[in-house]
Amino acid sequence: MSEQVVVTREAGVCEVRLNRPDKRNAITVAMYQALGEALQGAQTDGTVRAVLLSGEGASFCAGNDLHDFLNAPAIGADHPVLTFLSRLVSCEKPLIAAVHGQTVGIGVTMLLHCDLVLAARGAQLSMPFVALRLVPEARSSLLLPRLIGQQRAAQLLLLGRPLDAAAAQTLGLVTELVEENELLQSARERARELTQQPLGALSATRRLLRGDPAPLQARILEEARIFSAQLQSEEFRAGIRAFLARGRQHPSA
Repeated sequence: MSEQVVVTREAGVCEVRLNRPDKRNAITVAMYQALGEALQGAQTDGTVRAVLLSGEGASFCAGNDLHDFLNAPAIGADHPVLTFLSRLVSCEKPLIAAVHGQTVGIGVTMLLHCDLVLAARGAQLSMPFVALRLVPEARSSLLLPRLIGQQRAAQLLLLGRPLDAAAAQTLGLVTELVEENELLQSARERARELTQQPLGALSATRRLLRGDPAPLQARILEEARIFSAQLQSEEFRAGIRAFLARGRQHPSA
């Protein structure tokens, strides 16, 4: 079986590519482990000046693989999910994302930590956490209201309404729309542009834009505690049974 997270480095850009196209790049615990290691490797590699997140196949990311999470250990302080999210917050290299297709759950919330987000015009973004009897993660409960306002964030998170790429750009979740066949090339070009910026000024500006990371780290722990409890709840398990009874084989969030 091929690697489900593929990491390449070229000309100062570390590309971290989700490579589970048969499951629309739904993320397993093992993939979180690989993603955390990839970010750590990019952080400590002095030749890396920017990190690009992308996905193979028809979608950027279909969210968490909830079947896998049901069989995984409870989310604790050293869980691969928390390790990845912590490194996403603390990454000092510019982060770019290339988004296409049906992008769900963590596939959307991780974008809140990216400096540039390029999306294919046909992309659809959704965060159906509540419908799946779960809660949002990746500090989205803190960052999303800051970005788009309390009521718009409530509409997206409480009702789980999907956004097309143009609406996501209007709200500020996406910085640039491109044709799907140009997405990866355009994202790589933006990444290379960032590698040409003066490193000291670039890093200092990112730190100023992001501010104190401590509240973000605290929120991730609170979200993870509730997310883990919901995974063990009868409400969630009943939801999964209903989901499967409708003939859908791969719930994700």
